[in-house]
Amino acid sequence: MNKPKLFVIAAPSGGGKTSLITALLKRDDQVSLSISHTTRPPRPGEIDGVHYHFVDEQTFIDRVEQDAFLEYARVYDHWYGTSRTTVEGILERGYDVLLDIDWQGARQIKRNFPNCCTIFILPPSLEALRMRLSKRAQDSEEVIDRRMRAARAELSHGGEFDYLIVNDDFDQALADLHSIVRTGILGPDGQLERNHDLLAQLLK
Repeated sequence: MNKPKLFVIAAPSGGGKTSLITALLKRDDQVSLSISHTTRPPRPGEIDGVHYHFVDEQTFIDRVEQDAFLEYARVYDHWYGTSRTTVEGILERGYDVLLDIDWQGARQIKRNFPNCCTIFILPPSLEALRMRLSKRAQDSEEVIDRRMRAARAELSHGGEFDYLIVNDDFDQALADLHSIVRTGILGPDGQLERNHDLLAQLLK
């Protein structure tokens, strides 16, 4: 039996990361998602303990001082963190663990788990990313502009990840993600190189 592994999945806001993770969890029952802690308020439809563990800022800071997080970062004026005991508990039960975090968290996790696998989800273009953010109808144009600026900054760190997946066709992106988790291989030869070429284009 293969030893359970830790997978870090990151993407700019609107990249489709959450949808891909949700679909992967339905497809593969040997994978479990670590639920992050956050100080941001719940969005409509979000459930405490399912989407996030929602805590106040003082509680979060207390846990930081107790070294309770494997990683933590401040994003869009709110704190996010990954529970050390949650991740270690899932691994001990024999399940692979998915972490839905950003590039800052990925760096911290890599220091704690050097053998973890890091995956970055790319949009097919910046225009497509903006369109996705607009279609969500959750944010004002000002907030969308802010998220697009942040997306460019996040994309600049894409080269630090082990794998890049382009989320253009959802089913193909899901197949690529599942292939990495199960086999450590991303599609046909040359695909990873093409994805790095796309990342370079996005950063122009």
